[in-house]
Amino acid sequence: MTPPEAIKSLLDQVSQGHVSPDVALHQLRYLAFEPVDDFAKIDHHRAIRTGFPEVIWGPGKTVDQIVQIMQTLQAAPMGTAVIMATRIEPSVYSQMRVALPSLHYYETARICALPTPHTLPKHPGTIGILTAGTADLPVAEEAAVTAELSGFQVVRLWDVGVAGLHRLLNHRHVLDQADVLVVVAGMEGALPSVVAGLADCPVVAVPTSIGYGASFGGVAPLLTMLNSCAAGIGVVNIDNGFGAAILAGQILRTAARLETR
Repeated sequence: MTPPEAIKSLLDQVSQGHVSPDVALHQLRYLAFEPVDDFAKIDHHRAIRTGFPEVIWGPGKTVDQIVQIMQTLQAAPMGTAVIMATRIEPSVYSQMRVALPSLHYYETARICALPTPHTLPKHPGTIGILTAGTADLPVAEEAAVTAELSGFQVVRLWDVGVAGLHRLLNHRHVLDQADVLVVVAGMEGALPSVVAGLADCPVVAVPTSIGYGASFGGVAPLLTMLNSCAAGIGVVNIDNGFGAAILAGQILRTAARLETR
């Protein structure tokens, strides 16, 4: 149950006399945010404001801190559709699983999630995710898993970069069927421009830090994507697969909302 649905259900129970106002007040106490010890403040209200729950950034936090944040989210009265943490290394996951036995790990994406590894699509539309090369897979899988856990249908297409353009053209149906495309590329970062010149939907470009020295850790593909002559491209930060997935999801959610007006 999503936070808005949970709030409505709680208010219905109060109005019907099944739940007392005092109990409801206790459950709503941490609706806006909830402190976790002295190191975090969980934004329970984010899903209501933005449509997406708060996600835990793993690097820089201790294992105990990540576990405590996940446990607090899990125990929240209003609940959350999915609890996830990004950029979790395998050794960190192994330690986390001692306290969270049901924790699921997506190794390539480096994402941990509760409560279930399988989330059925609940939003209309399809997000197509492409990579220029196999080395871009960790960033692309971060985008794919984030989108799937957020309730979107994802189609993957890997290793179709401009060094062998026929590979992309042989999968033209993926471009035609997608409603938003996330294109992940390192090196010179040319693939999003090519895709945007072929597709009739928004393209979210993700530069990766993959490449030789002159790619400057992803700066070269970032500048290529920003300077693309193809229209309809939005660019996120270097290696930001998570941000690309959320942007693609917001595009689809906004489109669905407009259709109902």
